[in-house]
Amino acid sequence: MQLKRVVVTGLGALTPIGNSLEEYWENLLQGKSGAANIQQFDASLFKTHFACEVKNFDVEQFLDRKEARKLDQFTQYALVSVMEAVEHSKILESSPNLDKIGVVWGSGIGGLKTFQDEAQGFFEGDGTPRFNPFFIPKMIADIAAGHISIKYGFRGPNYVTVSACASSNNALIDAFNLIRLGKADAIVSGGSEAAVNEMGMGGFNALKALSTRNESPETAS
Repeated sequence: MQLKRVVVTGLGALTPIGNSLEEYWENLLQGKSGAANIQQFDASLFKTHFACEVKNFDVEQFLDRKEARKLDQFTQYALVSVMEAVEHSKILESSPNLDKIGVVWGSGIGGLKTFQDEAQGFFEGDGTPRFNPFFIPKMIADIAAGHISIKYGFRGPNYVTVSACASSNNALIDAFNLIRLGKADAIVSGGSEAAVNEMGMGGFNALKALSTRNESPETAS
């Protein structure tokens, strides 16, 4: 069996040091840090007051407001970065066989903020189970891969790799092998996470996995 050659044809980036591939690469070369005081919630009572957040991100510049509200932040990040990658690759201009294009995405936690909000609403309420119908679809880790496929009509292999901090690397390895073995012509692959919230920071603080050098976030490690 002759294995296929695999190449990278397009890239997209939505990161703590840049909201586009160009901005990310320029700041990376300059050695800029993405660490800064947390803006998404008041972290003053937490041991760690800083994180590497995506900055100045307005999802409505990319997605319809109504649709964006149905998505956890980690899925919003996935879609926006993939939009850049697909455009960069020009893959849709060649009228590809969509049955042979898949998505393998990585996420270690999935919709943590969605889980936090729904649990908080229930336990602070009167005990009546009033849950958002989008609770489960927003929370599950594989939903990002699903939404990417829905947006573009990709009907090839579609799943998520969940292996903690190695999730995205494993997604790339799987994508490589799927193409190499002829199971797909192309794979959209990468990963997204949105764990900068009270549960995420509190949980990792409890593990003693985060720096507490709050006076100098940009030099913390």
